[in-house]
Amino acid sequence: MLPDPRSADRPGENMPAEEVACRERLKALGVEFEEHKAESDPEIGCSIPYPIVIKTLNKSVAIGPGTELNCSMAEAAARFTADVVQPAAKAEFGTEVKSISQASAFVCRPRHGTRKLSEHAFGNALDIAGFTLSDGRKIEISPSPPEKDAKFLNAVRKAACGPFKTVLGPGADADHALHFHLDLEPRRHGSTFCQ
Repeated sequence: MLPDPRSADRPGENMPAEEVACRERLKALGVEFEEHKAESDPEIGCSIPYPIVIKTLNKSVAIGPGTELNCSMAEAAARFTADVVQPAAKAEFGTEVKSISQASAFVCRPRHGTRKLSEHAFGNALDIAGFTLSDGRKIEISPSPPEKDAKFLNAVRKAACGPFKTVLGPGADADHALHFHLDLEPRRHGSTFCQ
């Protein structure tokens, strides 16, 4: 693996003030979460010193299964759900999103076909496979969804570029044909990579 300074991150005796503040913001947003034990694999380089497992992204949107993230990524996902996903669902379908099906959160692995660690290795990425609306309808991410679903998915994907630093999905490559990959990878000059 190529070196990444985050690989050395380990939990301290006391949780840093920013981690505590982030959790307070999550509570204010209505996010249900549980603290999780620190994860690291020095051999591969994965590390998530203060992970949480989120159950809901706000009071009304569940997420599963077992979504382990760092707090910053959890907060970005919660704000994005409230500010973008829900308004887009109301505009396109006249109803709200009830749940989000995630395909991947924290996973200790490199990026496919590279020696660079994935943002998943730091709990800094979330893969979304689909959405379930309040009326029970499922919107699945795929290369050619039905027209109305496509309009909603395109709006969500386009709006993700900015709050998230990397956004990938169908058409980007074969690995992202059935989900949206969203992450907060630090990039030079605060730029984004959206495909």
